[in-house]
Amino acid sequence: MFDDFDEPRLDRSVWLPHYLPAWSSLAATRASHLIHDSHLELSIPPEQGLWCAGEHEPPLRVSGLQTGNFSGPVGSTVGQQPYRDGLRVREEQEEFRGCLVERGTVGMRASLYLDRRSMASLWLVGFEDRPERSGEVCVMEVFGRDTGEDDALVGMGFHAFRDPRLAEDFERVPLQIDVREPHAYEVHLDGDQAAFRVDGRVVRILDAPPQYPLQLMLAVFDFPGAPDAAGAGHAFVPTLSVDRVWAT
Repeated sequence: MFDDFDEPRLDRSVWLPHYLPAWSSLAATRASHLIHDSHLELSIPPEQGLWCAGEHEPPLRVSGLQTGNFSGPVGSTVGQQPYRDGLRVREEQEEFRGCLVERGTVGMRASLYLDRRSMASLWLVGFEDRPERSGEVCVMEVFGRDTGEDDALVGMGFHAFRDPRLAEDFERVPLQIDVREPHAYEVHLDGDQAAFRVDGRVVRILDAPPQYPLQLMLAVFDFPGAPDAAGAGHAFVPTLSVDRVWAT
């Protein structure tokens, strides 16, 4: 899969413009996005509401895309990336397999516009056709509070979740980059290792990545209750501007 966003509309054969809708609804999780000048822009305008309001802690707002989706029936606990034990499906989802990967290279070239209460990320997560197939490979995760004019802490690594075979191993790597400028973030999976690269340079290598189908997740987040967000302007619009995404 390669998407350079040259078409005026999102490729719905690949992307679902919602974030984990089973725990909420398609209507309430629709991403704020547009495509122009061959860029996808995911953003969170001031009027956008909370995701799973009154349920998810801490409160968050999110605009995200994903390349897979499914759930069990309403009231079941079968769904992707539950954020707490016993979570129940609120809206049953049709099975969608836009792009699932097990090996190869997955990445994006993007610019991040963040304040101290926002974050952007690209990650791979198990499709979860079985609960243990739930591990995450985080390609990149950046909080605005961890960025400077020419440096940033870029999170990358594994989150085990319900996968007993995957070792939890996540690190925020200091890099001399301005995330507002376009940079390439990617991971190469060969079955034995995961090599994380930024602008073509390997910055981290981990052994024993997940061995099952993974879907792409791409999102920008805002945490309105963040304790270190005092004084942050509520009119600020966190934006993830993506030039291209690849899974080869």
